[in-house]
Amino acid sequence: MSSTDGVAGSDISPALLVDAMFATRKTSAIKAAIEIDLVTILGDGGTARQVAEKARCAERGVRILCDFLVVSGFLTKSGETYAPTPSSKVFLNRHSPAYMGAAIDFLAAPQMLSLLLDDPAAYVRNGGAVGLANVSADNPVWVKFARAMGSFTGTSAMALASDVATWPKPPAKVLDIAAGPGAFGIEIAKVAPSAKVVAIDWKPVLAVTEENATKAGVAGRFSFQPGSAFDLDWGRDYDLILLPNFLHHFDFDACVTLLKKARASLAPAGRVAIVEFVPNDDRVSPEFPAAFALVMLASTPKGDAYTEREFGEMAKAAGFGGVTMKPLPPTPASLIFLQ
Repeated sequence: MSSTDGVAGSDISPALLVDAMFATRKTSAIKAAIEIDLVTILGDGGTARQVAEKARCAERGVRILCDFLVVSGFLTKSGETYAPTPSSKVFLNRHSPAYMGAAIDFLAAPQMLSLLLDDPAAYVRNGGAVGLANVSADNPVWVKFARAMGSFTGTSAMALASDVATWPKPPAKVLDIAAGPGAFGIEIAKVAPSAKVVAIDWKPVLAVTEENATKAGVAGRFSFQPGSAFDLDWGRDYDLILLPNFLHHFDFDACVTLLKKARASLAPAGRVAIVEFVPNDDRVSPEFPAAFALVMLASTPKGDAYTEREFGEMAKAAGFGGVTMKPLPPTPASLIFLQ
């Protein structure tokens, strides 16, 4: 007798369950591909033997990895020749300006995987990470984030900067909270040539922010304040305060505390720009923003993925009047302006 005999419906299958149980294969395979520069070496196409020689790997290992990446949709195969898909060429070839491979150093960092996989039932029972996890002071994982995630956040940063570039009066004084790789402040500095940017983050992280600002040729307009955004005096009269990918680490009340601080630090016509993954009110769509809540459950004590309605409630509680939200395609993030 089949295990599904007597159960109504012809679409019953263990496939989804099996895929979930084996999901770590995809992370391990893409991590291996990035570390051996597989897509860069392949270029427009090549055999496992050719890649193995250039990457100094066992041919058997490269063949099995390539076959798995074909199954997963990253490569195509014709005879013995493998080739990257168009998306793989854009995002996984190290010579591409849109290369995102470095992000794996943070997303698959031992600390991140440990938080997610070591005892997932514990953070479900607890309603969040046991202890401070990623929001602990000077957590070294944020240096990894700053070094690895510039390309991951760069598209959202450029989209925000494109919006700011349309303003009748460009911002002259900008505050970048939890600056990380500095992508948001850097892109704003590019479109607002007179803007001075103050970056706040942990001291080791700000060293990376400064490196990136120097590479972008805007470091002379940056200043740096190391420490906790909750404890530091932010200063006053900012035309633009950036809160990218930060509020999701905290609960509703802590977010309101930060937004009140932001409101007090703005110039009279200043704005706050929030970049977040925003699920619909049903909390199960769109897929990436909705699923992001689980990452916050595993890696923070009280963080979450907040809906547009919740951001509106936070803004109202902090004393803001106007709230507007728009998508930031092609990313899954949204841009929220408070004024």
